[in-house]
Amino acid sequence: MAAANTTSPAPASEQCPVPHGGDHHGFRPFAMKDPFPAYAELRREEPVMFDERIGYWVVTRWPDVRAVFEDWETFSSENAQAPVRERSAEASRIMKEGGFTAYSGLSARVPPDHTRIRAIAQRAFTPRRYKALEPAIRENTRAALRAMLAHPEGKGDFLRDIAYDIPTITILTLLGVDPAMVPTYKRWSDSRAAMTWGDLADEEQIPHALNLVEYWAECRRLVAQAHEIGGDNLVADLVAAQEAGAEITDHEIASLCYSLLFAGHETTTTLIANSIRVLLQHRPAWEAVVADPARIPSAIDEVLRYSGSIVAWRRRALRDAEIGGVAIPAGADILLVMGSANRDADVFADPDDFDIDRDDARSHLSFGFGIHYCLGNMLAKLQDRIVLEETVAAVPSLRLVDGADIDFGDNLSFRVPTSVPVSWETAS
Repeated sequence: MAAANTTSPAPASEQCPVPHGGDHHGFRPFAMKDPFPAYAELRREEPVMFDERIGYWVVTRWPDVRAVFEDWETFSSENAQAPVRERSAEASRIMKEGGFTAYSGLSARVPPDHTRIRAIAQRAFTPRRYKALEPAIRENTRAALRAMLAHPEGKGDFLRDIAYDIPTITILTLLGVDPAMVPTYKRWSDSRAAMTWGDLADEEQIPHALNLVEYWAECRRLVAQAHEIGGDNLVADLVAAQEAGAEITDHEIASLCYSLLFAGHETTTTLIANSIRVLLQHRPAWEAVVADPARIPSAIDEVLRYSGSIVAWRRRALRDAEIGGVAIPAGADILLVMGSANRDADVFADPDDFDIDRDDARSHLSFGFGIHYCLGNMLAKLQDRIVLEETVAAVPSLRLVDGADIDFGDNLSFRVPTSVPVSWETAS
């Protein structure tokens, strides 16, 4: 593998190869409400565009995105977890004095460390663990649905009432954490997303920096607890593997916790919310899964293609290279827009149509591709399937609230609805 270039990328003014459309083809890096028209224009007009506002090369066509994911020796994941905006001096001081030394569990690591740690982690993500979790996921979903459907006005917010807690309880259970800590972990996770992928002013970073110090301390506590008392959970499994000779350090186990406690629920909450939102926006598809729940798995794959939780991810060029015929200098940062690639008409017929009968939906890139393909994809889809199965059975009359204008939070990578307002028929 080529040695990593540790120097900073050249200034944006030196990197930009050609003038692009003055409005960047409508692309707004942090605006997530409806990025798809801009994605389409980028694919047509400038599929590899340097955006000086963020200092990234923006890549939007499916073959190019997939090729960069696959070529980890040229395009490193080392910047995948780096803050998009530089940390302020005060936030940096808080984190340093608070002992914050967290590093990526897997997504920003490169071989050989990535290969070593992933092999150990995969042994802990066993089918036995998934099977053991399924009854609890189903019962938690039923309880949440009962609580929502008890609203006398026949209205709720599917994001907050259902999707918000279920994946968090699941990942906390998997890692041996008290589910009563859901609100705390959600607060920490919100700060992780804001500090890494958000566009925060210096003063806005301070409360998030304090939260991340707490979050990292909790991850280290979980590893120490597993050494002391063991347990039937993923952290204890990793510690047991270490004690049996596996080459993994306490810091690496804590870093896996830091990643899993975020990625293991944040994107699944969004997947569940988006599944309900998109199916209800396309009523024939909703009626189809109500009539035949066996079609839910294919519907989930189409949701992942059509409206994935993560629409962009990052890489760094380790050497001079080309993407789609465009020269990319060594050290350049790259934004891979999977949300655009998943609607590439050269790969998917009628890509802007939501079609649960599409036979190639699983070619989406929402879980990445190559050696960094999402380790928890099966658990995410399992939870989404259970929630959809229980929902269509319990409330087939579910609809989006009339006139609902669903917004999405500003973020470079995560496309998260701020609410999913729903209504249903109630007994007269």
